[in-house]
Amino acid sequence: MLNVGLTGGIACGKSTVAEIFVRLGCYLIDFDKIAHEVQEPGSPAWQEIVDHFGRGILGPGEKIDRNKIAAIVFNHPEKLKALNAIVHPRVYQEWHVRLEKIKASEPQAIVLSDVPLLFEGRMQSLFELTILVRIPALEQINRLKARNSFTQEEAEARLKCQMPINDKIPLADIVIDNQGTVEETAKKVEEVWQELRRREKLKSNR
Repeated sequence: MLNVGLTGGIACGKSTVAEIFVRLGCYLIDFDKIAHEVQEPGSPAWQEIVDHFGRGILGPGEKIDRNKIAAIVFNHPEKLKALNAIVHPRVYQEWHVRLEKIKASEPQAIVLSDVPLLFEGRMQSLFELTILVRIPALEQINRLKARNSFTQEEAEARLKCQMPINDKIPLADIVIDNQGTVEETAKKVEEVWQELRRREKLKSNR
């Protein structure tokens, strides 16, 4: 099994790249989805978050409202740290469980873990190699404004919460430039897929 981390800056098209990898035969574990699942109403993480931040963060069905919690922790590092201390250990635990299940059923699998803040969280050691999806920072801002109806100031503020995309490039083993068309990106992803298959075969033959 080859254990690969996938990351990128906000609005870089990481989800599109992940979908292409899945179509090619990759297994995908989405850290954001796991984070949602471990915070379902009634779960231990849900209870801890409600105890810490109050019931004002809840929306319909007593689900944690991501926008409300984001507004609380945005620009408040100590509150974000408290939230992460509740959620992250449970995410890692579930991730390991899923990795082991895939490995047991498909020993030669290529597993891609979608981790938005992989480099910010210094999680490189969890993976055998990392892939970065990138576009220029100016394009990130333009896409955020179009996708989320953000103002220029709002888009820039979101970007400042992440490591600059150019600082991530030297940390990644493979970089996929996603400035072009979907077809151009798909071609690049297919080339990377062949490289991942080659690496997995080398590993299996050792």
